[in-house]
Amino acid sequence: MEQFIILLNGPSSSGKSTLSHILRKLILKKRGDLYEIVSIDDYLNMSSHEAIYEDDVFEISPALLEAASRALRSCGGVIIDHVITSKRIFDQLTDAFHACNMKLIRVTCPREILKTREAARGNRCPGSAEASDAYLFPKDGYDLTVDTHAMSAEECAERIFESIFHEGPEGRSDLINSGS
Repeated sequence: MEQFIILLNGPSSSGKSTLSHILRKLILKKRGDLYEIVSIDDYLNMSSHEAIYEDDVFEISPALLEAASRALRSCGGVIIDHVITSKRIFDQLTDAFHACNMKLIRVTCPREILKTREAARGNRCPGSAEASDAYLFPKDGYDLTVDTHAMSAEECAERIFESIFHEGPEGRSDLINSGS
């Protein structure tokens, strides 16, 4: 069994958490592999009254990376749900997992949709979705980009699954070029 770290990187309110849970179920159903989800949301105190800054994320990154490492040792793979807004945070992650098979997936949607979703959540500082979209790092070089507004979360998960495991809807191996 080949292990993967699937890094879902995208702005706040882009749908990464929903997508990670659907992807986890899809991998278990189609491959029988249990993937652990490690989410940035579990390490930050989200509040509608307090902004989260890059330094806050950099500070909690070692704990998030350690949790992902533990999960990788005990599961079939790891899905990391993250909002990376700087080179130093990205480098922390890629340095920690340089010997692993990591798939970098950008999760996106239009800014107006981000703002609408952020307002509906009510547990984020207003403007954080738009700011995290503006500062998202890296800007390019992803294995795949999915738009959670253009496609349903289920369709996005299926596309990610196919691009990583090279399996089409019927489970056969297809050679899918999903490069950026």
